[in-house]
Amino acid sequence: MNPRVRAFLIAGALLLVALGLLLLFPAGVAFAEMAARELRVFWWLILLVALAIWLIWGVGRKPRS
Repeated sequence: MNPRVRAFLIAGALLLVALGLLLLFPAGVAFAEMAARELRVFWWLILLVALAIWLIWGVGRKPRS
């Protein structure tokens, strides 16, 4: 499997997981809609997404020597 196919499969899996979560948690969709309208809440949404990204790619990594 070449890197391009692997990247496509990972991106597709992430998209499916995101869509599944949106369908599973409609309250989260409502929160995101409200956050898009209200700037104060929108910054909290950005921070939560940044934390999620950091946890996904940061947890479990070996520290550099």
